[in-house]
Amino acid sequence: MGKLDNKVVVITGGNSGIGLSTARRFVAEGAHVYITGRRKAELDKASAEIGGNVTAVQGDVTSSEDLDRLFEIVRTQHGRVDILFANAGAGHVEPLGHITEAAFDQTFAVNVKGTVFTVQKALPLMSEGASIILTGSTTGSMGTPAFSIYSATKAAIRNLARSWALDLKGTGIRVNVLSPGATDTPGLQGVAEAAGGTTLYDGLVAQTPAGRIAEPAEIASVALFLASDDSAVMTGSEVFADGGMAQV
Repeated sequence: MGKLDNKVVVITGGNSGIGLSTARRFVAEGAHVYITGRRKAELDKASAEIGGNVTAVQGDVTSSEDLDRLFEIVRTQHGRVDILFANAGAGHVEPLGHITEAAFDQTFAVNVKGTVFTVQKALPLMSEGASIILTGSTTGSMGTPAFSIYSATKAAIRNLARSWALDLKGTGIRVNVLSPGATDTPGLQGVAEAAGGTTLYDGLVAQTPAGRIAEPAEIASVALFLASDDSAVMTGSEVFADGGMAQV
């Protein structure tokens, strides 16, 4: 018996990094998982890697039409969503004075607009006992040089969860934030490249009391806790999986 036997899960940004590791873990725990992403080749590769009980749906969370198509597929095939992991995200390394309008618009579109409408469009398929997990970040509660716009979007995510916990009062649907610290994902690797390579990694390790960068599978274990009945009493909360980075 797995912790998620017969559960229907949707994970946005499920084709790499934390999303992919979480999809793999949830399938191992008995769920059927829908993963989304913009790049078909990566989605196909992720789906093959996970194996059975996964459905890949190509789409962009900033597109209302793509989200409608995703949830129509879920409705037709399974009729419900038990767990929603709104995980898709984007960010750009741009210090104040060099922030571009294009990067600003994309970061808010993916991280905030994408999260809002992913959750809103999933809601009619959710019922008592369902769990919504939003991907936050340590940057939502810390100052971060050259990463202020991304950080602002993650602060918004934290408040969305607080407000939605009140909106969902009485429905039995829970909403919580999972905030990783530095995690060895393709996203972080891209940011490190933009910031000049291994220097960023060294700095992140130095800031983290645990003395290392997390693996995506470790964050997936925390996502499993928030998805399962083990966290049934929790809503409106933020769980940090950050090696202590934002805690001390």
